[in-house]
Amino acid sequence: MKKNQIILIVFVLFCILCAGCSEDLPNPDDPSHPVPDDETPVDVSKNKLPRLFVQGRYLKNESGENINLHGFAQTYSPFFNQNAWSNYNVTGCLTYNKRMIDRIMDAGWKMNFVRMHMDPYWSDDPTQTPVRYEGHERFSQSRFKKYLEQVFIPMAEHAISKGLYVVFRPPGVSPERIAPGDDYNKFLELVWDIVSKHPKIKDNSDIMFELANEPINILGPNGVYASNGQGHFDQMTLFCQSIVDKIRENANNIIWVPGLAYQSSFSGFANNPVIGENIGYAVHAYPGWYGSDTEEASPELGGTMGGGYESFQRGWNAQVKPVADFAPIMVTEMDWAPKSYNASWGKSFTGVVGGPGFGANFKYIADMTGNVSWLIFTDCHRLAEFNGVQGTPGNYTFLNDPEACVWPTFHWYKEYDSGEDGAVVENELARIEVVGVSENMTILTGGDRYLIVNAIYNNGASLPITSKTVFNTSDQSVISVNEIGRLIALKDGSATITATFTPSAGESKQVSFSVHATTFPLTEELFNPSIFAQGTFEEDTRTLVTGQWGFGGWLYTKGVDLSAYKYLIAELGNDNNSSVSFRIFDENNYWSQPATYDFGNSRKVVVQLDSMYKLINGEQVKLNPAHIYIIGFWSSGGSPIIIKDVYLTDKLE
Repeated sequence: MKKNQIILIVFVLFCILCAGCSEDLPNPDDPSHPVPDDETPVDVSKNKLPRLFVQGRYLKNESGENINLHGFAQTYSPFFNQNAWSNYNVTGCLTYNKRMIDRIMDAGWKMNFVRMHMDPYWSDDPTQTPVRYEGHERFSQSRFKKYLEQVFIPMAEHAISKGLYVVFRPPGVSPERIAPGDDYNKFLELVWDIVSKHPKIKDNSDIMFELANEPINILGPNGVYASNGQGHFDQMTLFCQSIVDKIRENANNIIWVPGLAYQSSFSGFANNPVIGENIGYAVHAYPGWYGSDTEEASPELGGTMGGGYESFQRGWNAQVKPVADFAPIMVTEMDWAPKSYNASWGKSFTGVVGGPGFGANFKYIADMTGNVSWLIFTDCHRLAEFNGVQGTPGNYTFLNDPEACVWPTFHWYKEYDSGEDGAVVENELARIEVVGVSENMTILTGGDRYLIVNAIYNNGASLPITSKTVFNTSDQSVISVNEIGRLIALKDGSATITATFTPSAGESKQVSFSVHATTFPLTEELFNPSIFAQGTFEEDTRTLVTGQWGFGGWLYTKGVDLSAYKYLIAELGNDNNSSVSFRIFDENNYWSQPATYDFGNSRKVVVQLDSMYKLINGEQVKLNPAHIYIIGFWSSGGSPIIIKDVYLTDKLE
């Protein structure tokens, strides 16, 4: 999200109006917003907080403990400071922003880091062209050095004195297109060279660097700008490595490397990471990203557009987990709230773990990943106004609505700080439950499911305990479950899963359920009637109605291996009135050519798996039964198709 682009016009007009304005200092007579007394600056040339460093996939302190930080963000320009000062008024800027930090901490927020934007308001040379104001086009090195000394370092000193680690973000945002060695790459090298060699910053683990903000597309080896694909990640590694190398000539501060696609795309770094010590990855996460829920997923709005937890987890696994597996993660932008508040970038609701909603699922995924630091991107003046007074239904505000980010985050931060969940402390464990799982569950063979286990306490409180749960399966050859609750169906069959949780005090609790794995489940959850054209499927009657020239069946995103069997049988429960055919694809693409078996006047087709062929350019090409991706029924549409059975066998009756 290009936030500076959004306010470009407003900012330019504001600068014109502010030219020659008198100082606009906070009112020292307002007792609710006192101006802080003069203070002796903290010397940040030496660590004042416990030293942090990166080891493997974790951020660690000097005692070797794994550390995840939790915080907020602050930027230094009149627009983002409620116009409390103007006209490059250093005193006004420092007074306002130091006061915001003080009020946030006094409000009881248990935060331990702040992301500081070295806003281009201070380093932009307004006498230059072009007009675009993003950070590097009109960058003045002399102005940046001046205000690094006068604004950014004093703000870092103040934050550190309050127990907050600092993450510096460079001026502005990335242009839409970047490339290794381009002017933006050189700009970032210059900025971080200046910052990292400053004697008050050099080698100080209290101050960290986020290399860039929201790169989108990079020039790939194919000459195309894009945000994904290994070739483009290889170029992103080159882009970032040059900046890291420039910093390492001066200092060993912790570095957070951004991804592509507004810092949502990271997968290719797993194959070609940025090299060096003290390196993690800076992620952004907003509702709708990674398959997460937007506000439209709210049950009050029908819940028709929500990805829910499973979709969010899969998206996170695809884009963030590849780097989280070898380096720490810091989420440097993230928030959510119903759009009616007009107070957040992300529009969604907290929801519940394992169900619809963004906030609760984000926290759960971050906690389960285990090495994720994160912040709330809410404006500082809003965080400073938080008073801890619980709201009431029908009268909620942005600050006390449990479905907006501020209220739950305040309490989550307290839990992180104390190491305990306040809702369950000193309450007896009543039982455990697996979210959304009945005593009997059906799963697609080759598929997976992420189990969430909750501890239910006598006071009604619920707490996710998946990472502390031990899973056992009665048949590991059919169903496996790993330590974070990922259940995988390995082959057709059934198994019983037992989840056991042992609290620190009290008796262990167990819950068991059976899982049936099948390649051809005829359930509404797992049968897709709309692989092509909108169709319907009724589980009770096993009735499929495809759209016109439509196709319904099963998608195997990772492929399914049928090679252990001789035959695949499909049987209908009614006459063929819509030119029904049974089709099998060995490519993960519906528009590829399938092996096709017409039912004609029969209700049964028999597929000999080692003799399946598709037509390509008039020639027969054999399918490999070990790699099948799509199977199902095509029809001209509109007529009911009763599916009696689809099964694998080695014998024909």
